Amino acid sequence: MAADETELGRKRRARRMARELAVTHPDAHCELDHRNPLELAVATILSAQTTDVRVNEVTPKLFARYPTAADYAAADRTELEGLIKSTGFYRNKADSLIKLGQMLVERFDGEVPRTIEELVTLPGIGRKTANVILGNAYDVPGITVDTHFSRLTQRWRWTTETDPVKIEHAVGALIERRDWTMLSHRVIFHGRRVCHARKPACGACTLAGDCPSFGLGPTEFETAAKLLKGPRVAELAEQARLYREAKGR
Repeated sequence: MAADETELGRKRRARRMARELAVTHPDAHCELDHRNPLELAVATILSAQTTDVRVNEVTPKLFARYPTAADYAAADRTELEGLIKSTGFYRNKADSLIKLGQMLVERFDGEVPRTIEELVTLPGIGRKTANVILGNAYDVPGITVDTHFSRLTQRWRWTTETDPVKIEHAVGALIERRDWTMLSHRVIFHGRRVCHARKPACGACTLAGDCPSFGLGPTEFETAAKLLKGPRVAELAEQARLYREAKGR
């Protein structure tokens, strides 16, 4: 973790942390509800500047009303905007969804394509969204660089890059390709539940021994454990307690 850490040392450390994340967050998954690639593409577009929880509140009625790409292509804009209004930026999102449906019908026979090169040509879909679709709808490994992933991989000094595409490639060089999709979920879970932006729960983190930023947040266990979030707070705290005992902390 020193400034002179070798590339091999960084790779080994990153993989240790990735293995620990798998133990810490066995429940990690895509938190956008969906049943097929089109629903995931729509949900991901709606997730911009809002929470997954809010999107999941909106999508049941939306998916029932527009089950196919052709339905979005022919959607009444006012009706569509009304259904997605609570997600914010609803006019822009409605525009993206209508154009997405039109392009899928015109260019891909109404099906969501399976390559990142084709996906990023679609309205409302950038590289991050494309990787979400590939990894979770088609089981094609992909790294999703959202704000949590960017923040944590820099905090852990896996990379010094700030550009999402460069972060994706840098982390991809450290972690085996088969693990990319699940790594993305686990890092995002860790960012939401443990390694917060302003006050990380350092003293209740199972990555503490390999984290070069340990100490940014409180290091005393009881204080740090109060910062844990999510549905598994008690389990996360217990995992951290056992980790500290094993490390003699």
